Amino acid sequence: MKPNKALLVIDIQKGSFTPKTPRFDTEGVLARINTLAELFRQKGWPVVIIQHDGTGTSEFEKNDWDWELLDELQTEPTDTLLDKYANDVFYRSKLQELLTTWGTQELLITGCATDFCVEATIQSALAKDYNITVVADGHTTGDRPHLPAQKVIEHYNWVWQNMIPTKGNIRVEDFETISEAIYGDGQNP
Repeated sequence: MKPNKALLVIDIQKGSFTPKTPRFDTEGVLARINTLAELFRQKGWPVVIIQHDGTGTSEFEKNDWDWELLDELQTEPTDTLLDKYANDVFYRSKLQELLTTWGTQELLITGCATDFCVEATIQSALAKDYNITVVADGHTTGDRPHLPAQKVIEHYNWVWQNMIPTKGNIRVEDFETISEAIYGDGQNP
């Protein structure tokens, strides 16, 4: 049986988590992502680790320090590593091809940054009719000139909860609710 769910882990890279670019609740977000990834692996569901590849831009150049995954992010050889080239993970990447091959219908979305790459990917996935669960406390960003990071996260969680669904649906649920559902019946995070 093909898995119908996939966990997307967006841009948990060293260059996004520096003293110059602090992120809200980094340790907590990483712990929740690591736990969800392990639960997905146990169920045989894909874990897709996504890295921004800024080749040619002098930032996030493939294989440079800032492109590397954070040391605290736990990965396994069974995970799928995927480069992305714009805010939207689907843009010019192999994500859509992989999801189609796997028969994936539902995406759990986590990562950095809430208001850029996470937001763009959610919008794109919704337009492609996926069922989406945003892990409310599984994404992060930094303070913005007009708004602290925590408020940015709260704002986007509210926006996503109130979006008009397509053929798919969109939910925003916290880590505890999702992990309990995975443990409970293994079908509906």
